Amino acid sequence: MSNNTYTLDAELRVELGTGASRRLRREGKVPAILYGADKEAVSLVLAHKEVIKAQEDEGFYTHILTLNLNGEKVEVILKDMQRHPFKPVVTHLDFQRVDASHKIHTKVPFHFINEEKATKLGATVAHHVTEVEITCLPANLPEFIEVDVATIEVGATLHLSDVALPAGVVSVELAKGADHDQAVVTLNAPKGAAAEEAAE
Repeated sequence: MSNNTYTLDAELRVELGTGASRRLRREGKVPAILYGADKEAVSLVLAHKEVIKAQEDEGFYTHILTLNLNGEKVEVILKDMQRHPFKPVVTHLDFQRVDASHKIHTKVPFHFINEEKATKLGATVAHHVTEVEITCLPANLPEFIEVDVATIEVGATLHLSDVALPAGVVSVELAKGADHDQAVVTLNAPKGAAAEEAAE
């Protein structure tokens, strides 16, 4: 997908408060906040239709985004998105400024591949986590991390320490110590095979 997906026009928000936010939403706009990089937080407003279109792409949540803010290009990552409880409406966005020389702390999704090979054998795939918390420099930020289910033996569990992270990327959990080595995915044996093993 084009990098245009990750570029959004933003304006500084003048009117603040709950009433002003409601008015903005009625006008098809989304209130947002931009903070980080040791700079003062600023309130923004973005076009709702642009946000809705961009958020359909998975990379929007993990990629470095560019905000066109009053003629200045600001690199950011999305830290939080609030949605309406039942309508397809984004109600607020939190952006964090990106500094190329400072590590960022965020989450990226796992992409599980070759699951069909396991299911053909009758095994079932059990996902324990679907994303991983990482730290890295902005230039090293991956859009996702691939986990090859075909490398797991039936009955075995793949842990965080078994997942190959890209260069420069560190798992926040693993950095806390070996007892934080989370289970990522388990390949459960076919039910009939499990019963036979139990009988033996």
